[in-house]
Amino acid sequence: MGDGNDLAGRTRHEETNVTLDVVDTLRELVAIPSVNPMGGPDSGPEFGEARVTAYLESLFERLGIPCQRHQVYPQRENLLARLDGAVPPEGGGELILLGAHQDTVPVTGMAIDPWTPHVRDGRLFGRGACDVKGGMAAMLAAVARLAEERPAGMPTVVMACTVNEEYGFSGANSLAGLLDGQPGGIIPRKPDAAVIAEPTGLDVVVAHKGVLRWRCHARGRAGHSAQPEAGDNAIYKMARALRAVERYQWEIVGTLGSHALCGAATMSVGTIRGGVSVNTIPSRCTIEIDRRLPPGEDPEAAYQHLVDHLARGSGLDFPLEHDPPYMQGLPLSDEHNGRLAEVLGEIVAEVRGDCRRIGVPYGTDAAFISAAGIPTVVFGPGFLAQAHTDDEWLPLDQLEQAAEILYRFCRKGVCRAPTEGWSRP
Repeated sequence: MGDGNDLAGRTRHEETNVTLDVVDTLRELVAIPSVNPMGGPDSGPEFGEARVTAYLESLFERLGIPCQRHQVYPQRENLLARLDGAVPPEGGGELILLGAHQDTVPVTGMAIDPWTPHVRDGRLFGRGACDVKGGMAAMLAAVARLAEERPAGMPTVVMACTVNEEYGFSGANSLAGLLDGQPGGIIPRKPDAAVIAEPTGLDVVVAHKGVLRWRCHARGRAGHSAQPEAGDNAIYKMARALRAVERYQWEIVGTLGSHALCGAATMSVGTIRGGVSVNTIPSRCTIEIDRRLPPGEDPEAAYQHLVDHLARGSGLDFPLEHDPPYMQGLPLSDEHNGRLAEVLGEIVAEVRGDCRRIGVPYGTDAAFISAAGIPTVVFGPGFLAQAHTDDEWLPLDQLEQAAEILYRFCRKGVCRAPTEGWSRP
């Protein structure tokens, strides 16, 4: 283990006799709180990824697999682990990247104990079981099996466990900065392909939307509620602005971009806040805007289009203030990942009988890896409908199938697949 590029003493990995049960591994992961503070206070014991990072570091140590920490924020670190293949990437061997995020959404309002995983009716319940500790457990089980069996000709596999996926993708953005390679580092050159864990129902996601979020403010003038005419009510102003925003949402946004697999651009307003007390005329009202971008749409242009429309094309007689976006997740394009999706899809079909290549409306870490010039897809057990829910769960049959699929994929690799014209990027 080490920080940064400290891999002193790294040697060819010795075989390990550690057996990793994928269900037990998921139980252990779910039992470790790793709640993303989502921009709020993070002083509670359930917040942050540090405990999961320590667990993973210890697990890789038991497996005999060197790993590195890379700090993204204080006490919030990406963890990279590398299992050498038959020919290390420094010598021209293939390099596969597996990625999963360590954080979960908050647990407020959950109907079950979020940190006491339990199995019922073939499902494992608990916060993060579906999003995305199930996918992480499947990847860990596949890597452990590779380390134990050492199949002939296997590629080198790097597993990246990132932070802050749920509120900003900063872990993936930090990881992307390492992917061109660092001499002596765990990633010596750009990987040949990447698979990012998310609940896809074991289908292969080849494209997804990006996300842009920002705050918009209406300003007024405070006053006493006994004399409302002396003030300027910011909530009333925002109410008028929201009518213009709603018209824009339903009449204009859908015309600004579309993708065959992901659908049209969308937008919504998710929060509104204003006022300090019922007997004070509010001087400020704030909304938060969520804009979803299909592949090919530019985030900066999407932001500016609404700002300009509200300033000049909405008929409002007062200005609105727009903060810069506090979250920007890139879209994932299917332009460069077709061969990877084909190879992984064939293995999925071998294990479960069928596999679809699909697009989805949500964002993931995968877009940042793809933007670094690496063919990337999203894959994992579970269904989006169960992510972030008050009784989050994962089907165990899919968990076990995912571990088998990822093992077969990493054993085979992509560059050695027998398709004419395929070459390492």
